[in-house]
Amino acid sequence: MSLNSPDRVTALAGLATLDEPVRRRLYEYVSDAGRPVSRDEAAGAAGITRTLAAYHLDKLAEAGLLATTYERPAGRGGPGAGRPAKLYRTAEQELAVSVPPRAYELLARLLAEAAESDTTGTVRTTLDRVAHDVGREIGTRAGGDLVTALRGGGYQPHADPDGGIELLNCPFHRLAQEHRDLVCGLNLRLVDGVITESTRPQARAELSPRPGRCCVVVSGG
Repeated sequence: MSLNSPDRVTALAGLATLDEPVRRRLYEYVSDAGRPVSRDEAAGAAGITRTLAAYHLDKLAEAGLLATTYERPAGRGGPGAGRPAKLYRTAEQELAVSVPPRAYELLARLLAEAAESDTTGTVRTTLDRVAHDVGREIGTRAGGDLVTALRGGGYQPHADPDGGIELLNCPFHRLAQEHRDLVCGLNLRLVDGVITESTRPQARAELSPRPGRCCVVVSGG
């Protein structure tokens, strides 16, 4: 695949947008928030003016990295309520590029389809074991810090009020669209392995699918 193909040009342009430090900080804030955020919230988090935050947030939206919605503040509606606020959230679109070109996603699809074609269950059992072992390796490298380990595995962990951890993304999102049961099962075993080598071994990885989230949540601990 040529670097000049439309998809790769779009991906390169979008990723280049994150080269600006303030813009990168704003993107990380929106991504970690787990909900749509306003310009005022983003500006406060980044320590910049609202006008500058709006400029960079809109650039991120133009690049396809953020999506926008409009909402009025809670409790305000009807005449005199003012204009709805512009809110930003992480876009569902993925931007990825490798130089030289690689096709790792195609390989993953081939392996997933092979696993689902195995009627004996042997391949699935092996994958579950390997996923758990890899999770333990990730946990060990993070020195037992569960949140750090989850980030190292490609997840975006977000603490909930009950002390659990919600994963705001699935690192294998595209593959999960076509092989949901297989990928969700591997996610569960991978996260369970991470927990095993963490300082919170009493925590539990559970399947709890929700739109726009990983199918796994971590409860307790």
